[in-house]
Amino acid sequence: MSKIKNAQLRYRVIDRSLRNPYKPYPTKEDLRQACEEAIFGSSIGTDICDSTIEKDMFAMRMEFDAPIKYSKREKGYYYEDEDYSIDKIPLSEDDIEAIKFATNTLMQFRDVSIFKQFGFAIDKIFDRVHIANNPTDDSVDNYVQFESIPDTSGSEMLPDLLKAIKDKLIVEFAYINFNNGKIKDRRVLPLLLKEYSNRWYLISFNPSKSKIMTFGLDRMDKLVITEDHFLDKFDFNADNYFKHSIGITANDSQPEEVVFKVEKIGSKYLKSQPLHKSQKVIKEGNNRDTFSLNVLISEELKRIILSYGSQIEVLKPEKLRTEIQVRISEMVENYG
Repeated sequence: MSKIKNAQLRYRVIDRSLRNPYKPYPTKEDLRQACEEAIFGSSIGTDICDSTIEKDMFAMRMEFDAPIKYSKREKGYYYEDEDYSIDKIPLSEDDIEAIKFATNTLMQFRDVSIFKQFGFAIDKIFDRVHIANNPTDDSVDNYVQFESIPDTSGSEMLPDLLKAIKDKLIVEFAYINFNNGKIKDRRVLPLLLKEYSNRWYLISFNPSKSKIMTFGLDRMDKLVITEDHFLDKFDFNADNYFKHSIGITANDSQPEEVVFKVEKIGSKYLKSQPLHKSQKVIKEGNNRDTFSLNVLISEELKRIILSYGSQIEVLKPEKLRTEIQVRISEMVENYG
């Protein structure tokens, strides 16, 4: 990649670091490591020196009027205008070329096993970037409309949490309970970041309770990455943990056989996009097909079943069939 494209990428990384509310006032070394990590994949490299970061911040001040200041009290850098972001500056031709270069690189690796689960997202990025000369051209939306994803808070914590997972560092945060709205301080070992239904979740181990717990990033606040390493031996295998799960729910319960009938239209959807890798067609009928799953009974599963409305009928287990019947009755009452 050319020096110009490298510089453009460093500007974006520096901008993101200066706006990170969970790690305010980054030092010159913090900025250097962040750029190393983003561009070369390791924060301990020596491809970028301190003088390069100094020149980058000077260029950002001159070219983009970036209000970068140094705090003697905090011994780090910050934006004097808290609302400033380089992302609000129109992209230059070099920016656009850098984005196109990056998307072309992604496309080359979309079929590599580690990236296969992101293939659809990579295709969407590539289409957006290459459908017009300038990917930020709003007029494109008049002719091509991409699926929009609602904004959810918490994604800004992903880099810090990922580092904590790699380094086995204990994290602390305040967590808001969805049911009662109460806030409780948590101290856990982060194990895995998992996305489901456009939301990010942290799978973690709570040492004080000796149990694995799940937290939604959108309900986390005041995140602190401590310097406390988790020294006890603890094995966690994400594939095994979610082996029988649909969605984000996983526990020590045993999976159950779920059998249901679906009308032909719904059956085609299920065959094209299976609910779970254990899904099987056990009987094909004239009007309805019968499927089976071997999964944990979860809220996510129930919501999916209900989303098919009258097209689906749960046959077993009986407790799940009863639960669906109860919810349908409550829906009928709501509509009077």
